[in-house]
Amino acid sequence: MELRDQLQRKIVLDGIPQRVVSLVPSQTELLFDLGLEESLVGITKFCVHPAFLRKTKKIVGGTKEVHMDRIKDLQPDLILCNKEENTPEMVGALEAIAPVHVSNIIEIEDAFKMMLQYGQVFNREELAKTMLQSIQKKISVLKNLKKGKATKRVAYLIWKKPLMVAGKNTFIDTLLKLNNFENVYEEDRYPVTSLEELKTKKPDLILLSSEPYPFSEKHIDLFKEAGTEIKLVDGEYFSWYGSRLLDAIDYFKNLTD
Repeated sequence: MELRDQLQRKIVLDGIPQRVVSLVPSQTELLFDLGLEESLVGITKFCVHPAFLRKTKKIVGGTKEVHMDRIKDLQPDLILCNKEENTPEMVGALEAIAPVHVSNIIEIEDAFKMMLQYGQVFNREELAKTMLQSIQKKISVLKNLKKGKATKRVAYLIWKKPLMVAGKNTFIDTLLKLNNFENVYEEDRYPVTSLEELKTKKPDLILLSSEPYPFSEKHIDLFKEAGTEIKLVDGEYFSWYGSRLLDAIDYFKNLTD
């Protein structure tokens, strides 16, 4: 089987992969939901859904640093990476072990394409299509619920020291738009900011994400001088793609009500 990943890199597989290492938490969850638990042989310490996988699968490291020897010992026939989660250097080193598929998810359509490609690669096409159709239906319902509601200008915080936000050209920004939110930060990716700059942006709402930095109730007071509404949100629903979108859309329905 010959295909191209989402960076248009050529990948050649001998057949349906039977031993897979996933270095992306949301893609690990997707594989499980596609019924591929037995094919998963290695995951990261951040692959927390479903939680029991960390007890039954080999932990090969994190998303930015992995134990190459552990991965090699697993003898994978496919390794799954992501442009944002994993480094180019890591991908290059992994290619000496097995074929590497790199996803690149910014728009929801990118997530759909990845899901369908996984369906093709792992012989789960019908299940992947059904999953995608369910997500599309939920998105349609969400858009109808949000229709006519005023747009809120938001800042989405992802890290505390240094203070960082999600900017443009991110999957988070795409899901903000889906929720009828306008990102007050115009910079690409994840710019560093400050409380003073945040105040000058005058957002209607500050969203404190539960990941990658675990913002919680105790952090709300740090941003009160911005003089606007502050809300804690589940970061997985804003940054995980694949099957997680099924629950994310339900979560978004009541996000600002």
